[in-house]
Amino acid sequence: MRQYLLSIYQPDGDPPPPEVLAPIMAELAALEREMRDAGAWVFSAALLPPGAGTVVRDRDGEALLTDGPFTEGKEHLGGFTIVNASDLDAALAWGGRMARATTLPVEVRPIA
Repeated sequence: MRQYLLSIYQPDGDPPPPEVLAPIMAELAALEREMRDAGAWVFSAALLPPGAGTVVRDRDGEALLTDGPFTEGKEHLGGFTIVNASDLDAALAWGGRMARATTLPVEVRPIA
């Protein structure tokens, strides 16, 4: 089994209203239960908005801190799940299910 990172990208701005978000979160919770039952789920987490982050860079041996996201964009990493999958096709199947559940793009990437 290999591990894969399923990264969920969401648009910048306010989250959808509760009547839109609640069914998405319910479907995502059901998918996570299915992943757990299949032995695929390893870990998942939601992230705070990019403004809550701090970028750390090395400048001549000193840490240079910058508030906010590493890059400006219209989308940001909103959360992720790590799964065990037999191959890329199996990981892509989970990623496709997650994209359907969240209605957002999901990047599937093998973990080195």
